[in-house]
Amino acid sequence: MSIDVLTLGEAMALLVADRSGPLEHVPIFEKRTAGAETNVAIGLARLGLKVAWCSRLGADSMGRYLLHSMQAEGIDCSHVVSDATQRTGFMIKGRVEGGGDPEVEYHRKGSAASQFQPESLDIPWMAGARHLHATGIFAALSPNCLASALASMDAMRAHGKTISFDPNLRPSLWRSQAQMRDTVNDLAFRADWVLPGVEEGALLTGQTTPQGIAAFYLNAGVKLVVVKLGAAGAYWASADQNATVPGFPVAQVVDTVGAGDAFAAGFISGMLEGLAISACVQRAAWMGARAVQVRGDTEGLPTRAELDASFKTPA
Repeated sequence: MSIDVLTLGEAMALLVADRSGPLEHVPIFEKRTAGAETNVAIGLARLGLKVAWCSRLGADSMGRYLLHSMQAEGIDCSHVVSDATQRTGFMIKGRVEGGGDPEVEYHRKGSAASQFQPESLDIPWMAGARHLHATGIFAALSPNCLASALASMDAMRAHGKTISFDPNLRPSLWRSQAQMRDTVNDLAFRADWVLPGVEEGALLTGQTTPQGIAAFYLNAGVKLVVVKLGAAGAYWASADQNATVPGFPVAQVVDTVGAGDAFAAGFISGMLEGLAISACVQRAAWMGARAVQVRGDTEGLPTRAELDASFKTPA
């Protein structure tokens, strides 16, 4: 199978509370999948792209659940290793009525994915993909994951493939804010398309406007920057063009987790289909708006049929 998009990263089992309140008082949780890279992989696969995911899982029930879930989405998991000596990471998420930020606990330290080594990269296989999507999360898991992220981006760049990068900042995974800023920017400079949120872009660049954030990365050699503005939509800029794309109205925000990943899936799919940049950003904003209206990371990701029925690509 030829691969449209390849991604590396940690998938985690997600236990979602069935009611609001402190996690310690919740008796029932629903099991789902989580992980920025796999959220994007699922979004792209549902739109009909051929997607591959490379990672490590434990051979435990959580790992088997995640592997089965990704395979059921049609994702190529041939380069996912299940290791009986390691455990699969998981996270617990609370429930907040009215769209606030939920309480989240991560249980990922020392996980199987954090043991991924650069030597595990199958470069000839990777080079068969059209595009690599990377995030700042995988690189933050461990020094060896950082080395793997850098090696994968450098290899794909050397083979003339396009690369997208979403900073997806997780300050708790880094030793300091300075280390996070410098390392994430080093990764971003290796990408063709960089997709920061406006707040994380400000933290990473010291700029306070979408235009300033975009200029920071363009001056470093990035070809295209899309700054996510939440409900206001997104601002994009290349060396010679720029525009602001409005957001899509949402009647009620249920859960914002996963919205950025839905945005990335929409944007990447449009770019690989050869759409105009503003059309790609509009699709991305529409998918992000869908994502915030459901309780879960991937439940709002549309199939191709749903996209075609509900979203009209601008001429």
